[in-house]
Amino acid sequence: MNTPIETIHLFPVLDQKLIELLRSLTPEEWNLPTVARLWTVKDVAAHLLDTHLRTLSIARDGYMGDPPGDIRSDKDLIGYLNRLNADWVSASKRISPAVLTDLLAVNCPAASAYMATLDPSEKAIFSVGWAGEEVSYNWFHIAREYTEKWHHQQQIREAVNKPGIMTQELYHPFLDTFMRALPFTYRHTGAPLGTVIQVTLTGIGGGHWYLVKNAQWELIAQPTDTPAAHTTIDGNVAWKLFSKSWRRKEVAAYVSVTGDQQLGEVVLDMVSVMA
Repeated sequence: MNTPIETIHLFPVLDQKLIELLRSLTPEEWNLPTVARLWTVKDVAAHLLDTHLRTLSIARDGYMGDPPGDIRSDKDLIGYLNRLNADWVSASKRISPAVLTDLLAVNCPAASAYMATLDPSEKAIFSVGWAGEEVSYNWFHIAREYTEKWHHQQQIREAVNKPGIMTQELYHPFLDTFMRALPFTYRHTGAPLGTVIQVTLTGIGGGHWYLVKNAQWELIAQPTDTPAAHTTIDGNVAWKLFSKSWRRKEVAAYVSVTGDQQLGEVVLDMVSVMA
C-alpha cells in the first residue's frame, strides 16, 4: 500500500497557528525546555526557520551553500544534518524572539507556497530515507515536510502548555505519514509468509495500520488473516516515540502488546525522522 497522503492544504493552517502561538509567548516561555532534549522553545522555533530557509534556498533556488560532501551511509547523512542543525541553533541565539517570529511569518508561507507548486506524482529532490526509500515522489516529500512542521510546533506547544494541533484534521495525516516507516522498521524481522501485524494508535487522530509479510513486509488496508501481534500505543505519546524524543522505556506504560510479544514490540523502535 503506497496510497498518497494529501497534506499540502494543511501547510497554511500550521503556519498560521505557529505564528499565533509564537506571538502569544512570554519571555519566560521562550526559554522553557522542550522534549527535544537540549533545545528550548526558542531553539525549536529557530530550527523551524532553518528548515524553511533551506527549502527555499536548496529546493526552490537550487543553492547548496554548505554541501554534504561524501555521504556513504545514513550515519554520514545524519551527522551532516545534526551539524547543520546545531550550527544554526547556536547562531540563532543572537536573534531576538520578535525578529525570529517576524522571519518565520515571512518564510513559512513562502516555503509552503513553493511546496504547493510541486507535482505530487513527480520524483522528489530528496528521498524519504527513514522509510527506506532511495527515490521518493513529491507527495511523500511534502508529507515528510508536513511532519517536520507539525512535530516541532507540537514540541513548543507541549512545553508552554498551549495545545491546539492534536486534532483529527492535523494529527492523523502526521501519524499516517510516520507509519509509512513500518515496513522499513520490520525489514530484518523474520516471520512466516502471510504473517499480519496490527498497530493501533488510540485517541484523536489515531487509527489502525496493518503490516503483512510477503516477499517483503508491506502495509495493507485490511488484513485477511488474524494478526499474529497487535500493538496498541497511546496516541497522545505516539508522536514523541516515533520522532525519537521518547524511546521504549518512556512509553512502556502507554503500550500494550497481545499475541507475539517479540513481533509486536519491533514497532517501538520505529524512527520516522532522520535522527
